[in-house]
Parts: sequence; structure tokens; C-alpha cells
Amino acid sequence: MTALPLVFDAPRRGLPPTHLADLDPAALRSAVTELGLPAFRADQLACHYYGRHENDPAAMTDLPAGVRAQLGAALLPTLLTEVRSLETDAGTTRKTLWRLHDGALVESVLMRYPARHGSRERITVCISSQAGCGMACPFCATGQGGLTRNLATAEIVDQVRAAARVAAGGQLGGGPGRLSNVVFMGMGEPLANYNRVAATLRRLITPAPAGFGLSRRSITVSTVGLVPAINRLADENLDVTLAVSLHAPDDELRDTLVPVNTRWKVGEVLAAADAYAARTGRRYSIEYAMIRDVNDHAWRADLLGDLLAPRLAHVNLIPLNPTPGSQWDASPKAVEREFVRRLDMHGVPVTVRDTRGQDIDGACGQLAAAP
Repeated sequence: MTALPLVFDAPRRGLPPTHLADLDPAALRSAVTELGLPAFRADQLACHYYGRHENDPAAMTDLPAGVRAQLGAALLPTLLTEVRSLETDAGTTRKTLWRLHDGALVESVLMRYPARHGSRERITVCISSQAGCGMACPFCATGQGGLTRNLATAEIVDQVRAAARVAAGGQLGGGPGRLSNVVFMGMGEPLANYNRVAATLRRLITPAPAGFGLSRRSITVSTVGLVPAINRLADENLDVTLAVSLHAPDDELRDTLVPVNTRWKVGEVLAAADAYAARTGRRYSIEYAMIRDVNDHAWRADLLGDLLAPRLAHVNLIPLNPTPGSQWDASPKAVEREFVRRLDMHGVPVTVRDTRGQDIDGACGQLAAAP
């Protein structure tokens, strides 16, 4: 079994030069004044980056040319270079492969969901927090590739900026739109890069011009269950949605499917999620990949229902997506329906995820950043 990291937040070694998105508003103003420029230039720079989704200093024409060059050189290094983008679902799902400054590769997926059943249209970006992943879940392509490194705050934030620019520019099928949701369900375990993910969350919820001004309810952080980090997140007053990748209700199976379970058992993970729900008042999500003849048994549905019935939780069943060399398949639809029925009988809210981007390896568990 792959050894799991003991330290959840690595030093800055290997990360790119400081970018404006690494800095909170006070630190950004300080950085600008240290360049000999007035502090209001920081607000102008932030307005371009967060409000207009612009990262090219040459396009910031309300700043003097010399100031643009100075600020660009100091605070706008190139973080993400697009290698390629693939589209499917009539252009409403777009997966982008990014090369980082050191050659590491990560992927993000932008998806448009049409309005239905009285809900508004959503444009969601699924972002990566690490290059690779060290959690070693055997059914996940990212986990099987291992961990390269944590991403810097700005490398995570810039995926959101790039997605917002694509959406606003009409490059996503359906015409121009506004990025509405962010999910930390791409490459990596977000809470294993805790400090930078928490800083990213602050950039996402901070009102313009110092951030994107997204609703806390529209942001989801997924975790395999790093209990101390879940407890820490509960105290941050960020109140974003928590998603726990459970995948099995019993410790014997989960030890195999989610190796971190050997450290924090199912009961401990759910207790931490309960504490998060109590602190934030927000229902959490249980992510459960349906794997044929592995975790889809009727008795496991009943066990999961018993565990979750008294809790402020919702189950999100995920049909297993194929990955290269995988020994497992998705559960048959009849088995999936029976699993849903049994959870319903226990009074546990349940939905089946609308799988997007499977044919471009952009669905859950498929991101591998292959060059």
C-alpha cells in the first residue's frame, strides 16, 4: 500500500513566483507600495484580475504603460499554460490540460447545466488542488498516478479565473454566461493542501474587487476524510459545502477502497462531518462511487442508510467511470436503482450524479493529466 503523507501542507519549494492571487488585499496593497506605487493600483489590478478575469497586463489600459509593465513583472507571472482543451456534450463540457511553470500537469473541467425543475442554469468548474494525488484510491486514475506536488494558491485560483473568462466569452456551448459554482473535485486531495485551499476559498468568496464574490453555498470542497483538516475547516467561518468521499459504509472495505481509512475510520470521518454540519448549519454530501459487486450490495445500502438516517447528510451516488487498466466496472442500473430505493426507505436523501465528460476522460476519477 502506498504510504500516505503525514504532513498536510508542504513548504513552498517547487512552487511558482508569488502572484497577486497568492496575496490577500492587505498584502497586495503592501506589495504594490513596496514597488513605489500608490496603494490604489492594487485595487485596479485586482479589479482586472477578479472582476474582468484578465491576466494580461497589456490589456489593462486604464493603467499607465510603465505601471502595467512593472506590476505585470512583479505580480502577474504566467501560472497556467494551456496544452489542449477537449469538448463534449455539444460543447457544454470542456476539459483543459494545463502545464505549470515546472512542467507539472493538471486538469480542470468546465460544465454548463441547463435550468430545469425551477432551478437556474449553472456553470460549474471542477478544479485541481494538487498535481496528482497521494491518497492512492485504486479506482481513481489520479490516485494511481501518485502525487507530484501541491499547487500554490494562485495556481488554484487561476483555474477559476480562466474558467470564468471562458464562460463570459461564450467559448462554452450555450453562449456567454457567468461562472456560478466551483467544486474542488479535480486532481488531488484538497485538505492535504490545506493552507492554500483555505486561502483560495477566501479569494472565491471575497466581494469584488478583491475576489470573485461567489456564494459560499456554490462552493464544494471534497475530501476522502482527513479528520483533523475537516475539524480545522469548520473553524474557518468559510461555510462552504463539504463533500466526503466515503465509497463504503464499513471499515473492512473502505480500508481497501480509500486507504486513508486505515488512519481515520468511517465513524471518525462521519463524526467530523457532523461537527462541520453543526458548526455551519450546512448539510454535507456523501460521495459514493457505485462499483459492480464491490460496494453496491443491498446490505451495504442498508448499512449506509442506518449510518446516515440521523445525520444532516445527502448521498450522491456516482456511476463508476472507466479508467485505464481498471479491474472494476460500474454497477448495473438495476442494482443502482435498488441501492437508491433502500436509501429512500431509510429516509436518506439521495441523487445519482449526472456524469459529464466521460468520453473525454473528464468525469469523476478520470483526471490523469496525460500529455
